Amino acid sequence: MNKIALIFLLIISQACAQKEPHGNLQPLGKFSSKLKEISGMETTPNGNLWVIEDSGNEDKIYEVDQKAESIQSKKIAHAKNVDWEDLTTDLDGNLYIGDFGNNSNLRKDLTIYKISQKQLGKKEPKAEKISFRYPEQQGFPPEKDSLYFDTEGLIHWQGHLYIFTKNRTRPYDGKTLVYRVLDKEGSYEAEFLGSLFLCDDPNRCSVTSADISPDGKTIALLSYGQVFLVTGYDLPTLAQAQIIVIDLFCSTQIESVCFLDNKTLLVADEQNIFGGRQLYRYILD
Repeated sequence: MNKIALIFLLIISQACAQKEPHGNLQPLGKFSSKLKEISGMETTPNGNLWVIEDSGNEDKIYEVDQKAESIQSKKIAHAKNVDWEDLTTDLDGNLYIGDFGNNSNLRKDLTIYKISQKQLGKKEPKAEKISFRYPEQQGFPPEKDSLYFDTEGLIHWQGHLYIFTKNRTRPYDGKTLVYRVLDKEGSYEAEFLGSLFLCDDPNRCSVTSADISPDGKTIALLSYGQVFLVTGYDLPTLAQAQIIVIDLFCSTQIESVCFLDNKTLLVADEQNIFGGRQLYRYILD
């Protein structure tokens, strides 16, 4: 079989794999064509979703319903979208935007924007700035075997923001580093908590988003085509954590995850040649 025919068959098989139902992965709707690069997603108190886009897009948050239909957008004052990569919220309804995308491990302006619940009700909410750095990062960029400091995963738990890095090491060692900072405006040296080994395939095991279940018992780490469910921890300790891997059988660029409830995940993908811009539901066993 020649190379062109082989490539064609691979493309067709991947596209079909996404269109067929697999397990409990359920399409809920398709995002507007204006939202091609959903990078973070979080639930709102009224049952809708806040979503963001990553670098090259506007300094806005977008509210959509659970069918991915657009409701409104809000420009965030005192914030700049250098590379927004994830969203999280706390029990008081405050929203946090992780502006810490760092593909080349060069950035020295890593930021999490905090938008209070009160500000979210305004036409143009004002953000507070939480700046941080990784004390373990010595070079900008570091050596190839230390390219740990891109980041796409963020959760909130009991007064702290937990950060999960996106591994770009060469050779790839499969670890995500875990840090935390206080959830208050200020400048911080992130506290290193340890690492989690996910797997040795960079195309399947690099963290693209994170969320924690409402009961705090499960952390979902999203990667390309997989979700890693982390349980058995006692934050901030991760030493006893156990990891279950769920294959989503999806060929598109999956970039964001959030818990709808303790047993339900919502997942969104970016648009690529295989499709995308979809909102999915996954029911956990």
